Amino acid sequence: MANAKVIASKEQLVAQLSDKFRDSSCAIVTDYRGLNVAQVTELRKTLREAGIEFEVLKNTMLRRATASTELTELDQYLVGPTAVAFSKDDVVSPAKILTDFAKKNEKLEVKGGVVEGKVVDLTQIKALAALPSRDGLLSMLLSVLQAPVRNFALAVKAVAEKQEGAEA
Repeated sequence: MANAKVIASKEQLVAQLSDKFRDSSCAIVTDYRGLNVAQVTELRKTLREAGIEFEVLKNTMLRRATASTELTELDQYLVGPTAVAFSKDDVVSPAKILTDFAKKNEKLEVKGGVVEGKVVDLTQIKALAALPSRDGLLSMLLSVLQAPVRNFALAVKAVAEKQEGAEA
């Protein structure tokens, strides 16, 4: 018979994982088999700097968490050694960091994930990774918003210069 403390700790872990899936805007499932300690440390450091949690978890605990959050479609990716990157704010950063790292280190395999509450596959994660970062998107938006004002200012300046040239 299983120990009551062990069962309670596992139930607590499943509840925490369920909360992480609900609270995260993005959770990406990877297979880290074959990476050495230095590579995993480098990956963890890069993800931590971006505010992303990276955890190695048991598939049975993940399956129970996906069942309680109605994300059972994710279970198809929960095979073999599994690590999950959870991001609360940014959807693009974890996809970009993990796919870039997977290009450099072929041992890391990005399997699939959850983005904004929907299960996605590798092709959709790669499409996310191709997008500019949040800061890049904001700067693009600002340049689009500034363009009419800038063009108006240039037109006023040209008219003023033309009038000064006519007076001279």
